[in-house]
Amino acid sequence: MLTKHQTVSFADEPLILVDSTDRILGYETKHRAHAGSGLLHRAFSIFLFTADDQVLLQQRSGDKPLWPLFWSNSCCSHPRRGETYEEAIHRRLREELAVSADLRFLYKFEYQAEFGEVGSEHEMCSVYVGKLATPVAIDVNPSEVADWRWISCAEADRMVARPDGTITPWFIMEWRRLRRDCRELIADLPPQPVVPDAAAMQPPAGARRALAASR
Repeated sequence: MLTKHQTVSFADEPLILVDSTDRILGYETKHRAHAGSGLLHRAFSIFLFTADDQVLLQQRSGDKPLWPLFWSNSCCSHPRRGETYEEAIHRRLREELAVSADLRFLYKFEYQAEFGEVGSEHEMCSVYVGKLATPVAIDVNPSEVADWRWISCAEADRMVARPDGTITPWFIMEWRRLRRDCRELIADLPPQPVVPDAAAMQPPAGARRALAASR
């Protein structure tokens, strides 16, 4: 069984390469997919909100090669070979935040961002949102997340309006579109209680197969 304190990211995990219509073209290791200007691959971003209009942000681990210690959205990662988006988003919530939540797909977009000479993100990114009843305490996986905080959506607006070099580029792009196009939809989402427990740590069968294949 996975626990939130295990290493859950690997340089050789197989990512899904796609074209601009999200059609699968092949597979490549995470390391090679992010080298240079990057190879277009599937990814996802998750935003967790609360009923009182707060959003969960995480500070990325200092061990990450791209954008270490930058603040970003609640959770983000990649589907692996043999894994659906639905399997991947719930796997990653368990792995990074040790929670399980209902999520709603909102939109998909392609972007590319370079992190100096270290590498790049070049992603076909699907954006999901969920709403919790209250801003629960999060017991994060320290190999993935350095820190976390619930902030008001108004504070997030201010962060994105005046980026200070401490937030990820995809968070800026996604947040602006969420606030421009999806505000009412997010407000209407039904809040849900989230109780972290041992059952939430067990990934679905498809995710377990993908994880095993990545090692």
